[in-house]
Amino acid sequence: MRHRISGRKLNRKTSHRMALLKNLTKSLLTNEQIETTLPKAKELKPFVEKIVHSGKKNSLHSRRKVFSFLRDNILVNKVFDVLAKRYANRKGGYTRVLRSGFRYGDAAPKAIIELVDRDISAKGYADKKRVEEQRKQGEQETPQEKVTNDEAQIKDKEKNKKVVEDKLENTKQTTSSKKKEKDSKD
Repeated sequence: MRHRISGRKLNRKTSHRMALLKNLTKSLLTNEQIETTLPKAKELKPFVEKIVHSGKKNSLHSRRKVFSFLRDNILVNKVFDVLAKRYANRKGGYTRVLRSGFRYGDAAPKAIIELVDRDISAKGYADKKRVEEQRKQGEQETPQEKVTNDEAQIKDKEKNKKVVEDKLENTKQTTSSKKKEKDSKD
């Protein structure tokens, strides 16, 4: 029995769990916001925090350590060039976990995990094409829409509230239509 082993198992073996967390980390760094279950988001947060913190060190060793985890040169460059500059003055807390209701099929708690002060226009690898097109048009620096923590949380809460209300309304309509069908059969 090994004591002092912390962390969630997420109902997976070690290799499967590590692969899951690596994939979630890649997705989060690419898109800067993803939606997943709450336990996965909570388990993912320290991984991303450590990678961004390593990016701020900007040494050959830290670059190799990040590459050994991500295995993607484009993301490694993004961590060291874009995210390190964005979070140069921030000492920690690079990610935020927001609860976003429950999944329809099994009522699992969902959460949105995102990078704080994220670039709203980031669309993953397609973002690279957007940046190149802007440079061709003559723009010296790419404009990045920054959102403060409070504004982002308010927008996300409003968006999530609307989604939950829509799902609730759809559920009410389907249950009422099923009751009518059942009554008409009887």
